[in-house]
Amino acid sequence: MKKSIFAKYTVAFLVIIIVSFIALALIITSMLIRRTNDNRKEKAVVNGDYVVNFIEEGYALSGRGLSFSAFVEDRKSLINGVLESLITNEDVESILITDEKCVIVAASDRSVLGLDISSDDTLRAIGGNESVISRNSFNDLYGSRLGKVIMPVTCDGEVIGLVIVCFDVSHIDTLTTGIIKTIVVSSLWVMIVTLIAIYSINASIASPIQQMSHATKLFSSGKFDVRIKVNGNDEISELAEGFNNMADSLSSLEYMRSSFLAAVSHDLRTPMTTISGDIDGMLSGAIPPEKHEYYLNVISSEVKRLSRLVGSMLDISRIQAGDRKFEKRSFDICETARLVLISFEEKIEKKNLDVEFDCPDRLEVFSDKDAVHQILYNLCENAIKFSNEGGKYRISIKTSGKKAYVSVFDEGIGIPPEDLPYVFDRFYKSDKSRSLDKSGVGLGLFIVKTMIEALGEKISVNSEYHKNCEFVFSLQLSEPSQIIIEQPMQEQ
Repeated sequence: MKKSIFAKYTVAFLVIIIVSFIALALIITSMLIRRTNDNRKEKAVVNGDYVVNFIEEGYALSGRGLSFSAFVEDRKSLINGVLESLITNEDVESILITDEKCVIVAASDRSVLGLDISSDDTLRAIGGNESVISRNSFNDLYGSRLGKVIMPVTCDGEVIGLVIVCFDVSHIDTLTTGIIKTIVVSSLWVMIVTLIAIYSINASIASPIQQMSHATKLFSSGKFDVRIKVNGNDEISELAEGFNNMADSLSSLEYMRSSFLAAVSHDLRTPMTTISGDIDGMLSGAIPPEKHEYYLNVISSEVKRLSRLVGSMLDISRIQAGDRKFEKRSFDICETARLVLISFEEKIEKKNLDVEFDCPDRLEVFSDKDAVHQILYNLCENAIKFSNEGGKYRISIKTSGKKAYVSVFDEGIGIPPEDLPYVFDRFYKSDKSRSLDKSGVGLGLFIVKTMIEALGEKISVNSEYHKNCEFVFSLQLSEPSQIIIEQPMQEQ
């Protein structure tokens, strides 16, 4: 059977509360009982000492001519007065005086006179000449409801009788019952408050989790538009916010996947249709032989277009699988940038771009030369593609600290602010109408970002929509020990 979070929290808290209050009851009761018993025992001992001293002094002053029983009988009125005055103390129930044979000869309770209360405790007090504290019964006298302090009365070192002070211990049960009732009532109130608190906590914890559970089921069916309502600023709120961010990423990824399928389908279907149509036209004779060369050039261009698409996808697979190894070495980044710029000479002239090349004569960086060439090539190709006719096109390389920063700038359509966070995502195309980028599928910048991160560097983009766009990536400067100066070959 499935247990809810509320049930688990409730059981756990109730168990903790019950165990805690039981332990608290045991500790408090034990401490109070021990303390109360110690106080009553001390008072009983003090009263017993007083009676023993009173009798021993009186017996000594009497000349000891009488037996102890006769002495007590002779001084009965005085002794009874002392006993009655002592039992007015609420802690003392009864005081008994016995002879050496454990027969009661005087007592605050007259009904027990003459009773033989021999027991292990009384005999031990007589034989050992020592005080004994006990709750045992004296031949069913009083039972265990009274505690007893048994103190010997001596004369010349011999025990001639006993003084027994009985104090009430039945209060212990009353005290224990009262404490238990108080703790039970308190625990019930605490449980009620706890249940209310658990219910409130459950509402703030379980509700978002239940929403997440429901949302994940919708995600599994392909619905990524569900979001969790975020309330507060605690860990659950952070989890809900993270869940919403994940949902946004999944939704974006699903959109990009759909866009990618549409783009790939278009990019595959268009050249394949062109190639198939041209070949069929040449085979059927619809295209005359004198035009075969022209159409073969068209077919070659379309094949190269397909090759670029497949190559880009293979590059991504190799990088993500870790099959492409990057070998870092020192090289001149300025020379690499010049070669990339020269390779776009025809396209630059076709758009009549105002080119700026702001770089030092030589700057050594430590990285993978082929990877940096591909990164720079992709960025420059994008910049030219989206530049305005006659706009400014700039490549600059600056240094700061131990880093070189390569910038590719163009004046063109720029990137909309809402698209900036996604420009490096796989399959993402800002030019959704494909009016400018007819050959791309949204993989170039993803490859650039993947390579930059594999090299341990960073890339950023700044753009003003309908004005300009600039990509900047970092490279590690070469240490003097990493720079290898290539010597020119000597003629033989």
